[in-house]
Amino acid sequence: MKNLGQLLLQEEPFSEIVIGNTAIVRAMIESGVRVVTSYPGSPTPEIAETINLLPKEKSPLYFEFSTNEKVALEVAFGAAVNGYTSCVFFKSVGMNVVADSFVQLSMMEIPGGMVVVIGDDPGANSSQNEQDNRHYARLSYTPLFEPKDAQEVYSMFIEAVKYAREFKSPVILRLTTHTAHFKQKVKFGIYKQTELTPHRFDPKNLGPYIPIGQNVPVMKRRALEKLRKWEEVSEKYAYILNNGSEIGIITAGLPYLSLLDVLGDNKNKVDILRLGMVYPFPRKAIVKFLRSHKVIKILEELDDFIEEKVKAIAFEEGINVKIVGKQDMEDWIGEYTPEKVFKVMSKFIPELVREIKVPEYRVRSISRPPQLCPGCGHRPVFYVLSKILREYDISVADIGCHTLGFLEPYNVGQVLLSMGHSTGTASGLSLFNTERKIVAFLGDSTFFHAGIPGIINAVFNRHNFTLVVMENGTTAMTGHQDHPGKAMKIRNILEAIGVKQIWEVDTYQQDKLEEILKTALSTPEFNVVIAKHPCMLKFTRERRRKGIVKVPQMKVTNACTLARVCISKFACPSFQIADDGSIFVHEDLCIGDGSCIPVCPSGALELEKFEVGGDTK
Repeated sequence: MKNLGQLLLQEEPFSEIVIGNTAIVRAMIESGVRVVTSYPGSPTPEIAETINLLPKEKSPLYFEFSTNEKVALEVAFGAAVNGYTSCVFFKSVGMNVVADSFVQLSMMEIPGGMVVVIGDDPGANSSQNEQDNRHYARLSYTPLFEPKDAQEVYSMFIEAVKYAREFKSPVILRLTTHTAHFKQKVKFGIYKQTELTPHRFDPKNLGPYIPIGQNVPVMKRRALEKLRKWEEVSEKYAYILNNGSEIGIITAGLPYLSLLDVLGDNKNKVDILRLGMVYPFPRKAIVKFLRSHKVIKILEELDDFIEEKVKAIAFEEGINVKIVGKQDMEDWIGEYTPEKVFKVMSKFIPELVREIKVPEYRVRSISRPPQLCPGCGHRPVFYVLSKILREYDISVADIGCHTLGFLEPYNVGQVLLSMGHSTGTASGLSLFNTERKIVAFLGDSTFFHAGIPGIINAVFNRHNFTLVVMENGTTAMTGHQDHPGKAMKIRNILEAIGVKQIWEVDTYQQDKLEEILKTALSTPEFNVVIAKHPCMLKFTRERRRKGIVKVPQMKVTNACTLARVCISKFACPSFQIADDGSIFVHEDLCIGDGSCIPVCPSGALELEKFEVGGDTK
């Protein structure tokens, strides 16, 4: 079996089947990146997983998970401004977190060069929106590469580093969910180990680095001058498929591959201009393409980012060409998979596109709603709250596994904005509110990421609500990454902030949990319940690594009265209904945690014995 960590560090060129997120790590190694930072979030966490496979004694990369995306960006900037090439990566909505610092970067001289890898999420596969981060490139005068597949993820990252160093600039490499996970055989180059770049933070000769009134015009002019250089670079990444057609299509990234799929054998009947850099735009290539066609279709995911600029260029150049962009609301929504591109292009050239037949297994009706894992420590919290909250009370959700409390049968968590919003939103909901109880939720990773300022605000302004910190000891939703809670106690931080009323309880102790939550909700001041239990998915995986070959199993005894609380109220997916209407425990799902035992009104649940390495326990 291949050792991927060792393989990615070999000096000779090689080819390997990998996803884009893996290919980018080899690109970091080959291009001399020294510092890599991140806050975990889909679709980019496999980058970190791959970095962690590298043998520590041989890896040229310093890597850290920072407390949030903004801090990660600032650590990477600090390294790069000190001469070390750096990379920071995060998911789409992480761009909102970094924005306050990010928009300054293009005005700075960054001698090490810096690559910002964004994992955008058309289709909102694992995000709360479909935001199009290309707009941040234009907002901040930052160039943006957009690869179409794993091979280009690798090659464009190397090119991005090269130009970032040359221009002493930041540069964005924009992945989408499909390019991050695009799997193909990638050809890698030579890796030559080099010495670390000497320290050279030089504010005297490379500054100013202080964006205040008198400096901003100088710094902004420098950013705009660099942008002109980047525009010349963008011309090199304008790829034209020329068949001498009167019909032209301008596209970028993964939609290009979907376009080729739906055109099939008709791809020689249209001309295609694919933009490898979508900001700044390759004006010369676009003008030439517009002049040589009678009608142009702009094919792009999400917003009309390319469309607006192409239409502006046509107007400014006085080019008489019909430009067709997005034609209805649906063109703005969702991933541009082949199925989607067929629908978009059939409104433009129906005679040239073919419908992509979706394999039967992809359209078969399968009912599998999102749900908490078997044994999840969050489940008892939602189960208890669903019993004690009144219909008109208010519960505020936050980002994390616990967001799923919103779903049936718990119906806990009625509003959601972003990571860490819950304390601020709950504070606002508590104003002039004398009858309705307010409870907000916050994961332990989110507590450190963005939750603390809202808590300070609640203490300082004396807001009245209950905050439940869901502490499971890991960043569970994105792959069990560590967070600062490993080194410091949440209770100690809350006490230092000035929170007076704090309770801690293991969520499996349901009677105590219920008592504490009732007390907290009746307390007329801001208070915090730390609801603790380890992530059981992480726990069971670690247990298997230790050689525990059989997990304990819950058993439904003859005492069962078919009240079905285990299914309808507690909703552990391990409980199933047999054809005869009886309840049984699915042995592939049950982890034997026993958290369900207190919920059964007939006392029909008991824990069977299990084996550890052959010994009965």
